[in-house]
Amino acid sequence: MDAPEEKLSVNTLRFPGERATDLICLGRAGVDLYAQQEGMPLEQVRGFRKSVGGSPANVATGAARLGLRVAMVSVVSDDGFGRYVRQFLADNAVDVRGLRTDNSGSLNSVAFTEMRPEDCKVIIYRRNAADLQLRVADIDREAIADARALLITGTALSASPSREAALHAMRLARQAGTVVVLDLDYRPYGWSGADEASVTLGLACTLSDMVIGNREEFAVLGDAESSGAPGADPLARALVRDTAQAVVVKDGPRGCRVYLRDGAVIEQGIFPVRSRKPFGSGDAFAAALLWALIGGRPWQEAVRWGAAAAAINVSGDACAEAMPTLPQLRAFVEAHAPKESSS
Repeated sequence: MDAPEEKLSVNTLRFPGERATDLICLGRAGVDLYAQQEGMPLEQVRGFRKSVGGSPANVATGAARLGLRVAMVSVVSDDGFGRYVRQFLADNAVDVRGLRTDNSGSLNSVAFTEMRPEDCKVIIYRRNAADLQLRVADIDREAIADARALLITGTALSASPSREAALHAMRLARQAGTVVVLDLDYRPYGWSGADEASVTLGLACTLSDMVIGNREEFAVLGDAESSGAPGADPLARALVRDTAQAVVVKDGPRGCRVYLRDGAVIEQGIFPVRSRKPFGSGDAFAAALLWALIGGRPWQEAVRWGAAAAAINVSGDACAEAMPTLPQLRAFVEAHAPKESSS
């Protein structure tokens, strides 16, 4: 790493000092049903294995397993799936006091997924989704002010009343000096159209200290280069110039690139592993990245921890349940440390 990146990589996000909670995750908390037979299409799958899903719930689980004090803000349905999500998060040391149970008839989202690394089909049921019933009244001003960071995902912004609740939480966090992290998490099926998503996510970016997304997600914001060849992303540079302190562009097998406010660019490749599924790695990356940054680690180290967590998760057979513990993550990083030259 050259000198400018080393100097700029520390404390760029200005996390506040000691507070009751390290990270609040707001948004989707659902149920994933993973095919028990690997490599088979859904029509041939004979059984499924249940786990918790949804990007915010996955990140909350991953960050808590690494030792952060994490709280979840969402809504679950008043049924067995809702109770399962609540218990799973609580069992993983996530504070669920901000997880409201809705008895209006809304239902937890449920995803049925194949288990194969490529061309993996997923069927998601999200009609009258419980997590989108989050209301402004559900946002605890004191809890937001007593957290070091707030993670919002784009799905929480896709419909009302969750959209207004998420934006309200972001504004409260900005007022309190709580670092706001936006994971674009763009799911086309959740929006009326790309224009609505572009306007809403663009507004959310102006309230964010850090923005995370892949190239396709940044393309929704209007980045013409996102779907083209890898290179410097004009939108990422514009965001760190005008609003955000850091922008993380995930680029699949090419790893990720981080743009910092003062012009530094940090790149991180992936750890090659046998992938069993194409999802979950981004949430594991975000969980470990935030754990490292909140812990005061420099950016270059933080993205390496994130890449390692992503590799561990993508080689597992679930998302939330495949989030590594701290000993597992440390062992993986040590095993993949660069070998010193013997010459």
